Amino acid sequence: MPLTTDEKLLNLSRDVVAAFDKADGGVHPGFRPAHAKGILLTGAFTPSKEATSLTRAPHIQRPSTPITVRLSNFAGIPTVADNDQQNASPRGCAIRFHLDEHVHTDIVAHSVDTFPSRTAEEFLEFLNALIATDPAGPHPNAIEQFLGAHPAALAFVQAPKPIPTSFAKESFFAVSAFKFINAGGASQYGRYRILPVAGNEYLDDAAAAAKSPDFLFDELKDRVARDPVKFRIVIQLAKDGDTTDDATVRWPEDRPQLTLGEIALTAIAPDNPAEQQRLIFDPIPRVDGIEASADPLFEPRANVYLLSGRRRRAAGH
Repeated sequence: MPLTTDEKLLNLSRDVVAAFDKADGGVHPGFRPAHAKGILLTGAFTPSKEATSLTRAPHIQRPSTPITVRLSNFAGIPTVADNDQQNASPRGCAIRFHLDEHVHTDIVAHSVDTFPSRTAEEFLEFLNALIATDPAGPHPNAIEQFLGAHPAALAFVQAPKPIPTSFAKESFFAVSAFKFINAGGASQYGRYRILPVAGNEYLDDAAAAAKSPDFLFDELKDRVARDPVKFRIVIQLAKDGDTTDDATVRWPEDRPQLTLGEIALTAIAPDNPAEQQRLIFDPIPRVDGIEASADPLFEPRANVYLLSGRRRRAAGH
């Protein structure tokens, strides 16, 4: 995956990485500027029978496909506590489908079914407003002014972000819409949902406060040692006229949902720290049968991931 040759986009992507660094108290070498604290697991994806009606993608045509999944907390601080109400959420889930040697496609999702901005430029403004805010200063401060002028960002900030009892009981949502194309050439827009087979379960504030800083990661290691951790991958399907190029616009809950398949995570990946440093996820599918929509976040996100990934790899040498 090459970096963009568009200098304006490249500078924007660099500015987003730098803003994350500032928000998290500086660079943490070898770690992501967001979602720094994570864990890699391995397992397999099994497609559903109805998935071929939606897409001709290779991992839908096979009985199963090996996967690597990274589950994470939000902040770019490697030591962020799992029960930190402000910095640990939204949690992340990134899935890599290993299609062949050096051939893969990814899904990148987080635990809030919305996003604070339509464009990367607006997201950078959001980060800079956070950085510029002095909670002890006069009101309205920088972030209050920004949220007052950006309803979608306000809705994202105010969206409930409860702390789950387990990563295995959290739901995740891909930010943008995708275009799915089946073997007959018919196309349909949809959004990924990663839903826990064990169901959702969350802690109240008192129970969350009583937990240890690493309780989610410790619980996950114990859980996967006993049984596979399973999620269903579901596609919420757009209807004609639904907005497909704006990550801040969600579709009504009555839109049909199609089960793409199920993932079963069976082990903690070996060489976890080194592998997390090396692995660079890609929000753009880059596979036949699934395409990025016209959402303007795709290209900047891909470049931010690549820039931060190259920096992580360099820190390991």
